[in-house]
Amino acid sequence: MRVVLTGGGTGGHIYPALAVAREISRQNPQAAFLYIGSKKGLEAGLVPRSNIPFQSVEISGLKRKLSLDNLKTLWKFVRAVGDAKKMLRDFKPDVVIGTGGYVCGPVVYAASRLGIPTMIHEQNVVPGLTNKFLSRSATRVAVSFKESLAHFPPSKTVLTGNPRATEVMHGNAEAGRSFLGVENNKKIVLIFGGSRGARAINEAVLSVVTQLGKYADTHFVYVTGDVHFETISAQLRELGTLPSNISVLPFVHNMPDVLAATHVLVGRAGASTLAEITALGVPSILIPSPYVTNNHQEKNARGLERAGAAHVIVERELTGESLLLSLENILANPAKWEEMKNSSLSLGMPQAATEIVRQLEAITRKK
Repeated sequence: MRVVLTGGGTGGHIYPALAVAREISRQNPQAAFLYIGSKKGLEAGLVPRSNIPFQSVEISGLKRKLSLDNLKTLWKFVRAVGDAKKMLRDFKPDVVIGTGGYVCGPVVYAASRLGIPTMIHEQNVVPGLTNKFLSRSATRVAVSFKESLAHFPPSKTVLTGNPRATEVMHGNAEAGRSFLGVENNKKIVLIFGGSRGARAINEAVLSVVTQLGKYADTHFVYVTGDVHFETISAQLRELGTLPSNISVLPFVHNMPDVLAATHVLVGRAGASTLAEITALGVPSILIPSPYVTNNHQEKNARGLERAGAAHVIVERELTGESLLLSLENILANPAKWEEMKNSSLSLGMPQAATEIVRQLEAITRKK
């Protein structure tokens, strides 16, 4: 099978695509891949690290209000469609899958115009503009949440879950503990603000970081994000000696192993993160980003909260004290933690990547 992957801008679009690629490779070691993204997106660095050939087109997103910039964007789109068609003709894929972000638009559209089977994957409850546009021409639409089914044509839309759920099922808790240097008798609380970090979460943690030492049976893994690491490290040095049960890291590349060892997650409510923690049954304290389109992170998070799998703290109410209160409610109450774990597991779709690959094979055979 020859597969073109496309998706970009944030880790939430890129990691699902890479998870699909790894699942295809597990099932078909002879599969060949090409990833088409943007030079300016995170994919330009992440994809080559996964040993997948990478090419790029130039594209930007439409403004939601009338603007002269939209005319430039439309021109870029037309030019990117032409560039994508050339790449597709050269690579000759059996199927193209887009996992979100502006770059998916010209690539998936070009594939549909060339008669190549296409799938788009929507990670969030409320779909973005690009996937709404592409759903008209895509062969198949895969969604992560049942609430999303109503937004797409019923005849071509399937509920698969997010492929990152399958990816974390291959995580190794022992390897995660070894990487972190945390002994087996310690609980692990992972504080993670997403691939770029989150300023509000960092500020809340900094305000109470010295108080975390009182949880002697718990190790805190504080992931700041690459762009915040130097600033946070300097601020931590000003506070003096940190409690020994805290590790501060800029980024974690072996997240499946670390998540497999995690007792509680504190973080954003990106769709990939929620897919991962529900597949593993990790209780969570979610602080949805208010800066995303359609406030989709809060909508994602509220579903877990309603099910009893998470506590939600909206960013405007986030303080060090509110975070400590939520942590205390879970860490000091084993019965509560067990209840949240079971609720989280009940929402998980650990076979998501396997189902997506099955759907890709089906539309390829249909052609």
